[in-house]
Amino acid sequence: MSLFTRSQQPPGTDKDVPPGATGVPEDADTTAPAAPPDKAEPAEPVDTAAESAEAAGAPEPAEDADTTATDAADEPEAAGETRSTDDDAEADQAAAEPDAAEDADEPETATDARATDDDAEAESVTPPPEGETPRGWRGRYPGAARGVAAATTALAAVLVLGAVLLPDALDKLTVVQFTRIPAEALLAVGLALLLPPRPRRIVAIVLGIALGLLTILKFLDMGFRSVLNRPFDPVLDWTLVSDGEEYLKETSGQAFAVAAVIGAILLVVALLVLMTLALVRMSDVVTRHSAVATRATLVLGTLWVALAAFGVRIAGDPLAAKTTAEQAADHIHMARVSLADSKKFAKEAAVDPFADVPPDQLLSGLRGKDVIFAFVESYGRSAVESPEMAPQVNAMLADGTKRLQAAGFSSRSAFLTSPTFGGGSWLAHSTFLSGLWIDNQQRYRTVTSSDRLTLTGAFQRADAWRTVGIMPGVIRSWPEGKFYGLDNVYDSQHLGYKGPNFSWSPVPDQYSLEAFQRMEHGQKHDKPLMSEIILVSSHRPWAPIPRTVGWDELGDGSIFNAINKEGKNPDDVWKSAHSVRQEYAKSIEYSVNSLVSWVERYGNDNTVLVFLGDHQPTTMVSGKNPSHDVPIALVAHDKDVLDRMSGWGWQDGLQPHPDAPVWRMDTFRNRFLTTYGAKTAP
Repeated sequence: MSLFTRSQQPPGTDKDVPPGATGVPEDADTTAPAAPPDKAEPAEPVDTAAESAEAAGAPEPAEDADTTATDAADEPEAAGETRSTDDDAEADQAAAEPDAAEDADEPETATDARATDDDAEAESVTPPPEGETPRGWRGRYPGAARGVAAATTALAAVLVLGAVLLPDALDKLTVVQFTRIPAEALLAVGLALLLPPRPRRIVAIVLGIALGLLTILKFLDMGFRSVLNRPFDPVLDWTLVSDGEEYLKETSGQAFAVAAVIGAILLVVALLVLMTLALVRMSDVVTRHSAVATRATLVLGTLWVALAAFGVRIAGDPLAAKTTAEQAADHIHMARVSLADSKKFAKEAAVDPFADVPPDQLLSGLRGKDVIFAFVESYGRSAVESPEMAPQVNAMLADGTKRLQAAGFSSRSAFLTSPTFGGGSWLAHSTFLSGLWIDNQQRYRTVTSSDRLTLTGAFQRADAWRTVGIMPGVIRSWPEGKFYGLDNVYDSQHLGYKGPNFSWSPVPDQYSLEAFQRMEHGQKHDKPLMSEIILVSSHRPWAPIPRTVGWDELGDGSIFNAINKEGKNPDDVWKSAHSVRQEYAKSIEYSVNSLVSWVERYGNDNTVLVFLGDHQPTTMVSGKNPSHDVPIALVAHDKDVLDRMSGWGWQDGLQPHPDAPVWRMDTFRNRFLTTYGAKTAP
């Protein structure tokens, strides 16, 4: 039977036609190729049905069948043209079938209804039928489209693996860190292989958001570790964001601070979006190549277990990595501790052995003395022990000790351990003065809103001193002044300074001390003074730095305009750790030398000076894994004051030696109040 004749028969006709009634002799070679259409001779119209019936001895065909056969024979076509026509019909039918199926069958889920990104890309780069114009750039440039798809997948893989293996400290940010095998990635691949389409996509989205948030936390950890030598607290440290913005505004200008905030917001949004898209894409890639992904996961998983069992390390870290999981667990633990810390601290703060000490018993050993507590910003142990900075700083301290001795003063020194590092000076101030360990903002808010007796407040309660504060770093209202028991506070707006800011520092230290002398210490009072003075010239970025001038030349501070212009640019200083350390050492030298010079000039027989650092400088200055120790010194003209503290074990001079005593900063208040007054402290 020819294709043409078969295509004209109604369904079921084949099985009703007797053998031999096919229109083709049984012994004919039906497999012979037809002649090409352009060379085939026209076929004679033949009533093939009738001839077949006669040959077989069958009855005459029905009228309808005869008509059909005759109609078919009336259109003479070559065999090749017949096959071509039928092939076109079948192709049209096949092309229509997917559309019909698509219209008939509703997808079970949204995920099933949508092709994956790579599938869509593959379809879009399929060459169109001959003569049809390609649609879209993927159709016009299929090679480029395949390249873009492959590059996008590669970038997604790099982003995900990079985020998983990203450390939380700048000193660990090395190429070696990214050559390890991450357990988190293996588990994610396993989930993608096991889950059905819809749950798989949901899990990929959730994991993408979670990984994006953890990556943001890692960046915050890097910043906090490099500056504050500790990780970011996800519960308590958000209040420091505004302080960081204020610092940028003071050091680099309003425009830079705004740009930095906008950049940070854009980075957060980009990380969350891109990480989510990358996880979704990688989950699709894994499921499309499930066989390869399964074998690779089994091999790498087995290798990970073996490496973990034998403790194989690379550059000091396990080759079988679970960095992100451990960091997430650490932050969860930190959050739980921070949330529970409020109740714990409230119980600690409620216990105060000096709360009920009668005023006349407080500080009886210092009656009639002008007592000064001075904090030197960022004055840390590294300043007196670092090979790069100690020679310069210790030479200044040795010279200051000699100058004070020549003026009739003696000094003792040691170390205190600060609750903070690299910043957060208010935490150190409140710890030193309250006798409580204040190492986070929550504790600071709790203690400053309480009636806890502070060291400075004890002088006020004793009613034998006028209490004042010199706070050049305060540029807005400071209600904590009442908590510290200060009768009067002079901030940056009340010191009479008309000169320039030195980067973050609003007032040079020498001018602050001169203003203190002019407004308080040099005035006649019915009572001696107890003063808290904050010296801020050694605050980062340590450029430009003021220089000491004659005390009589200070005036309103205008003299510092030229000095400020002569100073170094912070951007130039911070190009290397060495230059930063050199400028930091100069700033400490300036601040401490200003204090020593003030005592030489204005000190008297009743002067008692206690000065200390509030915290160590950033790790770029203090080095890797530094302590939280800061130097402290007590200077007095009256030998009785020094004799009372002889049991402390402090060393002579302004420079504490490496083996000098080290106390926690929160223990100083009790020791001081006990030594110079009431004997109630445990």
